Amino acid sequence: MLNSLFNAFKQWLRLVLAGFIILQLFFVGRVAFMAVVEPSSTAFERSQAWQIASTQGKLAWRQQWQADDQIANSLKRAVIASEDSAFTSHNGVLWDAIEKAWQKNAKSQAKLEAQSTPKKGAKPAAPKIVGGSTVTQQLAKNLLLSGERTLIRKGQEWVITMALENFLSKKKILTLYLNHVEWGRGVFGAEAAAQHYFQKPASKLNAWEAARLAVMLPRPRYFEKLPQSVYLSDRTETIMARMNDVALP
Repeated sequence: MLNSLFNAFKQWLRLVLAGFIILQLFFVGRVAFMAVVEPSSTAFERSQAWQIASTQGKLAWRQQWQADDQIANSLKRAVIASEDSAFTSHNGVLWDAIEKAWQKNAKSQAKLEAQSTPKKGAKPAAPKIVGGSTVTQQLAKNLLLSGERTLIRKGQEWVITMALENFLSKKKILTLYLNHVEWGRGVFGAEAAAQHYFQKPASKLNAWEAARLAVMLPRPRYFEKLPQSVYLSDRTETIMARMNDVALP
């Protein structure tokens, strides 16, 4: 009896492992295909579309794919300066940055919880956001993964990140990222963001506009509602000062 149960468990374990490997191969194949065909949407975009449609009864959606040469270099520099200054030199993951981000965010959360509840009508404190994910990791999350925070999901994210870095050029990764990253509720990609916030194409963004969009990326829906945020203004000036030092892929 015990022997039969053990054999059944081994068979089940083999099937689970085989399924996991097949899933990873599927992810890798999808990424390799992106070298020649741009994805029309990402898993994150589809989940947001469903959420918007289910809550509003209609799909308020803004997105338009733009080739690399139709996106202002100022925006590329601003995003790299703000989100991933080592983008052109790393292999997809910065482990030290992830560890430091976890530590800083844990301290910020503990400090926030220790504060008393703000009075009604008072403005929330400026957010102290520290991200450890590279641009490649953020793209991996958006392209093919759900929003779960599990060890298995992180493993899948790493597989997709490595596939992106090995099958696609840095230039292609950045182009995909800029065309699919969220910039507000139902606002995805550089072209939609430029039109939504500045009523101009992404190719015409100046340095200040590009830096402001880049600063919004950690929490775009939050900053969309707080355009007069002091943090947003101050951080924009900081990113502008760094943009000239950024090397584009």
